[in-house]
Amino acid sequence: MLETSKKTNLLEEKYYKYTLQDVSEPNLYRNIYEYSSVPKVHFNHVRVPMNMPEEIWITDTSFRDGQQSMYPYTVEQIVDLFKLLSKLGGPYGIIRQSEFFIYNKTDREAVERCQDLGLKFPEITTWIRASKEDFKLVKDLGIKETGILVSCSDYHIFKKMKMTRSQAMNKYLETVDQAFEAGIIPRCHLEDITRADFYGFVVPFVNELTKRSKEAGIPLKIRACDTMGYGVPYTEVAIPRSVAGIIFGLQHYADVPSEMLEWHGHNDFYKAVVNASTAWLYGASAVNCSLLGIGERTGNVPLEAMVFEYASLRGSLDGMDPTVITEIAEYFKKNMGYKIPDMTPFVGRNFNSTKAGIHADGLLKDEKIYNIFDTKKLLNRAPDVIISKTSGAAGIAYWINENYSTANGEPISKRDPLVMKLKEWIDQEYEEGRQSSISNRELEEKIALYSQGTLQRK
Repeated sequence: MLETSKKTNLLEEKYYKYTLQDVSEPNLYRNIYEYSSVPKVHFNHVRVPMNMPEEIWITDTSFRDGQQSMYPYTVEQIVDLFKLLSKLGGPYGIIRQSEFFIYNKTDREAVERCQDLGLKFPEITTWIRASKEDFKLVKDLGIKETGILVSCSDYHIFKKMKMTRSQAMNKYLETVDQAFEAGIIPRCHLEDITRADFYGFVVPFVNELTKRSKEAGIPLKIRACDTMGYGVPYTEVAIPRSVAGIIFGLQHYADVPSEMLEWHGHNDFYKAVVNASTAWLYGASAVNCSLLGIGERTGNVPLEAMVFEYASLRGSLDGMDPTVITEIAEYFKKNMGYKIPDMTPFVGRNFNSTKAGIHADGLLKDEKIYNIFDTKKLLNRAPDVIISKTSGAAGIAYWINENYSTANGEPISKRDPLVMKLKEWIDQEYEEGRQSSISNRELEEKIALYSQGTLQRK
């Protein structure tokens, strides 16, 4: 059947019929995922159209996927981070939802405490086991939407669940029907989609889900889960690894609208962020993230990264306050004892710091030379130098000017006698075998000694 698309204004074939292929042996894609070698990226040269939705947003899994990879968060920690998420997401709810466990008393207390805050965004959703008891729990808490695990690769169906595809599909449909009966919006988590038989299981299964959603008169969401980080963003890559192909297929062949489609990725092959951006570009309204990327194994899509991806793609932060990212990083470090790797973008100690004298010299002349954007304005973090054996006089001068002021208000140059004295001392330290950076306290002590009170701390 031909129908004019409202998006493209072109005649397109509207209905594609894919039926469940109830195979006797699992399709494990061993030609791609040969366990003893690196997974292969294979191309079919089919390019799908870019299809950025009118609205895009971020959802959060810090209290679900993020929490399960660390020690359990306290109720106070969850409440504090939830408030920071709301502040970061801004009045328009660019951080739209946050999902919670509700397995035990502590989980439920955290949900109730966050509900009591009365914040419009992020909306609280849950993630539950597929049981009637859990659905009742969701309804009793007044939650409107819950995530439901529906693993879709033959690795899970055959090897983990010990079922056939039809058995798995029937089990999942029964669970989703329970959600509809309870009046709850089900968010179906298609686990391991990048190893699934897309046309033999995923599409016919999602078609049946959308059919039942229409019959129930209750919306249904689809979360495409790249559980093992196998997805790739390159154009013309073949299913099942093509992020663009998966998003296109779910929309075009399974009739899932953008606003009901979400991407959840992992970072096993360093592609979490670019895959999430690709999902946005090719039709998913939502990308699922966690604070600092904390999650199973190598982690989830870092939420703070997608804040800046959003601004890059939209040309605006649309009310988000990125300075809160620095507050969140400080909270993880000071209140939760979490060590952020120094080189982590936006939140690591070395993010906008340098040890190289040649870079510090550039910062002295104009910080735009070596700083990616106005980090003081956008992240409340001025560019910094870490003094080491490679910092040189320029690095020392920059550090002094960032931390001290002179009586006349003029910055100190790299040829100032104080800088030369400090450089002589630092050079001697490393000549004698020092390996560590010079600490701020050491610098402060030497400046107090050499400057004789002519400088004032800012």
